[in-house]
Amino acid sequence: MGGTLTTDDGYLSLYRDGSERVKPFSILMGMTNAPAAWIGIEYDIGGPNLTYSTACSSAAVAIGEAWLRLRRGEIDIAITGGAEAPLSFGAMKAWEALHTLASEDPSDPSASCKPFAANRSGLVLGEGAAILVLEDWERAVARGASIQGEILGYGLSTDAAHITRPTVAGQAAAMRAALRSGNIAPEAIDSINAHGTGTQANDSVETAAIKEVFGERAYRVPVSATKAIHGHLLGASGALELALALLALQQDVLLPTMHLEVPAADCDLDYVPHRARRGAGAHTVMSSSFAFGGTNAVLVAAKHLAQQPVSARGD
Repeated sequence: MGGTLTTDDGYLSLYRDGSERVKPFSILMGMTNAPAAWIGIEYDIGGPNLTYSTACSSAAVAIGEAWLRLRRGEIDIAITGGAEAPLSFGAMKAWEALHTLASEDPSDPSASCKPFAANRSGLVLGEGAAILVLEDWERAVARGASIQGEILGYGLSTDAAHITRPTVAGQAAAMRAALRSGNIAPEAIDSINAHGTGTQANDSVETAAIKEVFGERAYRVPVSATKAIHGHLLGASGALELALALLALQQDVLLPTMHLEVPAADCDLDYVPHRARRGAGAHTVMSSSFAFGGTNAVLVAAKHLAQQPVSARGD
């Protein structure tokens, strides 16, 4: 959402205080590409500097597009991910007006986001950033990098139906595209990081899309929705969730879907409720990000197992 605090500041000066001026750097602090621009300046990085604005799938798109450029040999290394700080008063009221924010849990406000639960009422906004460094496998090994995992696939699709309502067909198409891009069979996916916002529409549609892609095996693939813990970081969500998923694979842990007391009738998969699951032996993860505007982005990644990439091993 860009510099919402800066925008709020400017509106207060103009409309509340009656000032005819705003802070001199309002444009520079508010423009969406400013964070990436400052990183380029700070570290003297002269390659492509791109900012993707596709709402809640922005970070996943950024990671996927960086991976494609690396794959094509256009760049040697990429700093990619997402950042979001949307918790200004104006932005909060705008989300409230959209009727997507969760009702506060009367017994525990921190449990208000309940992905896939029968009593889910909406999302909880969060703030944060996550940045990944992507590079060719041989280059990473040569410089002695601490390898956290490997990106195997990336898929995009568009819900060309409604600007806020997700579709099963669109989400399933993005999942299939991610598998196709890495020549990966659905049977090779050991775990799923769901978009899992806790809204009525998304969780039901996402569950149906997983079943559409994985068939009967969908009931045996563990699904985690970490937004129940860290909230919805909007444009940064895809990066944070992929980072968490990769670290979980490295630690042989399946991340929990918290606050899931009673699943909804149409949300009947294995959502790893309440607590992390250890020793599951998962090696691959599909991480999904589905956005208002309809841009669906899905990444497939694998844990670091040996000094050669999964694609070379043929796993």
